[in-house]
Amino acid sequence: MSELRITKLEDAPRVPFKLDGRILFSSEKLELIHLSLKPDEKMEPHTQPFDVVFYVLSGNGILDTEGQSIIGVPGTCIYIPQGKQRGWKNNGQEEFRVLVVKDLK
Repeated sequence: MSELRITKLEDAPRVPFKLDGRILFSSEKLELIHLSLKPDEKMEPHTQPFDVVFYVLSGNGILDTEGQSIIGVPGTCIYIPQGKQRGWKNNGQEEFRVLVVKDLK
């Protein structure tokens, strides 16, 4: 039987890069990250060897994915398959927060 795990945002470990990302959950199959970007802050486009789902919690952002720009507002859910470039930019005046679900299977 699996063990119950509870993680509060303020206690979650940080991602190993400069942006404010917090690892809320991690296993060999799945990782859940809370990402916050300040106004005009961005995550450079990059590729990963896994599928990812973004769910926008608050603020306004633009997802750049291989020449396509997608506007992300609260309630937007976006799936990106493995190997496809993705990068976020906060284009609003307030903090942009997005939940990142990595499918590591």
